[in-house]
Amino acid sequence: MKIIIPMAGMGKRMRPHTLTVPKPLIPIAGKPIVQRLAEDIAAVCTEKIEEIAFVIGDFGKETEDTLIAIAASLGAKASIYYQHEALGTAHAIYCAEKSLSGKVIVAFADTLFRAAFKLDEEADSIIWVHKVENPSSFGVVKISDKKLITDFIEKPKEFVSNLAIIGIYYFKDGNILRDELKFLLDNNIVVNGEYQLTDALQNMKSKQMKMFPGEVEEWLDCGNKDNTVYTNQRILETHSNEKMIDETSVINNSIIIPPCFIGKDAQIENSVIGPHVSIGYNTIIKNSLLKNSIIMRNSHIEDLNVTNSMIGNFVDIKGESRELNIGDYTVISK
Repeated sequence: MKIIIPMAGMGKRMRPHTLTVPKPLIPIAGKPIVQRLAEDIAAVCTEKIEEIAFVIGDFGKETEDTLIAIAASLGAKASIYYQHEALGTAHAIYCAEKSLSGKVIVAFADTLFRAAFKLDEEADSIIWVHKVENPSSFGVVKISDKKLITDFIEKPKEFVSNLAIIGIYYFKDGNILRDELKFLLDNNIVVNGEYQLTDALQNMKSKQMKMFPGEVEEWLDCGNKDNTVYTNQRILETHSNEKMIDETSVINNSIIIPPCFIGKDAQIENSVIGPHVSIGYNTIIKNSLLKNSIIMRNSHIEDLNVTNSMIGNFVDIKGESRELNIGDYTVISK
């Protein structure tokens, strides 16, 4: 089994954090989004993950080393491919052309999910979906009485289905997907200037390829600050089996209200932390009240009272605030 993870996007809705860190590497309960995604997929697969192919922009060696380590943590080989232009979902996947063979899962790196099923790897294809209240904002699928996907509809103006495509796909034969993507590129089949995966899926369905919906229990979006903070909350709540407070952290005269994540060598003093707070490694928190927030690594926080906030790496804050969205290397003083 191979996993293809397109993640070359600029993450504009997550600025200022994505000005210095690729969105899929933003930490959720102490792990990068893309690592949690790969782990979630591995958990529903019955076969070993042999390769994880990451399609990235010019993110630098540190990012590439991190991705290689993520693959290694799952016992998989890492392949790095590059998408230099934003030419659509089909183009992004085709950038990993050399890895498109055998059983393949394609997963876009801005979503996490919770599922209680095992992947049926004998199906021709499975498109993971989730019921939503506002299907007009999503690509959706229609299904038959036999639970086969019959249509793909992008942002329907009238109700046709509430099963939204969450951006995770399984293909029994990656060669077929590769050939359909190549057909779009070779024939310049574009929508709004981009090559769309849904066009390839429609072609595959028209050739009698059987596609089934794979419904998940919960779909967690990491598209903007508020959604990412909420995703952090849900991961803390549902991953109680993980070690969330590192033994090297120092906690003095403070109250930790679970669930929280506290990273390596973090220092907490005279503070109340939680619930639903993640604190990165080497971060110092003093005289503060923090809840429902993500504080990244190597930051220094004093005299702060915040909720529903994201604070980046190497940030120095002294003062009082209620809600913050602060990127890396920021200094705020009283």
